[in-house]
Amino acid sequence: MNGFSKVIIYPKDVALITGKSYRSSWQLLKKIHKHYNKQRHQVVTVQEFCEYMGISEEAIENRFN
Repeated sequence: MNGFSKVIIYPKDVALITGKSYRSSWQLLKKIHKHYNKQRHQVVTVQEFCEYMGISEEAIENRFN
């Protein structure tokens, strides 16, 4: 991929990928945040989301482009 690629994933992105509501996506990101023992100020990356959900990063990159 050329240039800058997306690193951080937000509830809106999760909603687009999974078809869930914004609120359900936000709750899923909270679970992922807890799973990786992140502190409150830390964010969930696309890589962590993909590992947790068991999907490839390429599938996500194609969705964002």
